[in-house]
Amino acid sequence: MQVRKCNMAIRSNIRKLDRDIASAKAAETKTKNLIIAADRRGQRNPSQQKQAQKEVRDFARELVRARRNNARLVTSKAQLASVQMQVNEAFALRKIEGSIRASVGVMRDVNSLIRLPELAGTMQELSRELMKAGIIEEMVGDVLPESDLLEDEEEEAESEVDKVLGEILKDKMEKTGALPSVPLPAKEQPQQTPAQYEDEDEEATDAMMNQMRDRLEALRS
Repeated sequence: MQVRKCNMAIRSNIRKLDRDIASAKAAETKTKNLIIAADRRGQRNPSQQKQAQKEVRDFARELVRARRNNARLVTSKAQLASVQMQVNEAFALRKIEGSIRASVGVMRDVNSLIRLPELAGTMQELSRELMKAGIIEEMVGDVLPESDLLEDEEEEAESEVDKVLGEILKDKMEKTGALPSVPLPAKEQPQQTPAQYEDEDEEATDAMMNQMRDRLEALRS
């Protein structure tokens, strides 16, 4: 019964993260289009070029935030998958040893996930079930205010904004042959494409899941 309740709570959180990740990706796409549209307006109307350039950089900052948020959500989903594997491993150990020991790894991951504004409520429910099962101990005073968690994300380095603009406007320039109205950085570093970011995230998640499965299978054998 306990393992089923824990797994139900975890699956509920994973589904929520999947929805949030999809929303974050949609926000990235929308913001990219806004950058291109503002840049195009600056090209067509020289009198509006200054305002268009300002909007382009503002949208680029929004895109930086959206990408950071998406990366945070993907990492959180991998952590939650790790929690699920460790919870099932703990219950498998109980069948072998007759008792459950508190897991430092699960407690660390749950403590990290419970700080996310997107998961705060449902992770509280999961943590209660895990405490009842004896997999984690009670956590007191470990949750930081949301303002402290996001403080570092509020300031985007201009170099990061430049990289975003170099990526988007250079790609647009190569496709259309039109020069961007916003000057590109003088020296650009090779940028990973969104597909490459997704591939790396998937590879990291797969590696973590495979490792946890191997450990669980070893316990069952």
